[in-house]
Amino acid sequence: MQNTLRRHIEKVISLTDEEFAHISSCFQSKELKKREYLFKQGDDVNYMYFVVSGLLMLSYQESLTKHHVISFAWEDWWETDQHAFFNRKKATMSLQCLEETTVLCIGIDDFNKLCSGVQKFEHLFFEKAKRGYIASQQRILSFITSSARERYEKLIELHPALLQRVPKTLIASYLGVSRETLSRLSP
Repeated sequence: MQNTLRRHIEKVISLTDEEFAHISSCFQSKELKKREYLFKQGDDVNYMYFVVSGLLMLSYQESLTKHHVISFAWEDWWETDQHAFFNRKKATMSLQCLEETTVLCIGIDDFNKLCSGVQKFEHLFFEKAKRGYIASQQRILSFITSSARERYEKLIELHPALLQRVPKTLIASYLGVSRETLSRLSP
């Protein structure tokens, strides 16, 4: 697991063995079952999660009948309710395992300690935040400017394996369409 984290980090920054030992000491591993929640709306969000293996879904339950998929996170991705984690607030979203999943968790105090004490780690998360922010803007823009078909085709282009791992109902929610509309879009 630690090797997976190190390879991930070293895609952005290089580390000495000593630096990585310090960083990795701030993480703990957790194994979860399919359908298990890391947190639900209204819970405290104590960790940011790095996905070693498996698949997570971040979602928002608007009502008993309205469920919105915000994002999927699979191997080599980070996920949490950013607002709740960084501001020590209650979760506005839920994070659930769609498969058996192994994650590495880091708490806010360790995260802040690493960012203030290890400039390379701060740079890593600046890069991750920048890329995440760009992706979020692009996703919002796609809802404003693209048709459902165009959003579906872009998803297939960017993440073809996701369609094999995620139920169509959740793909439809992620794309902002009904299950019936998704059926008309998919081959």
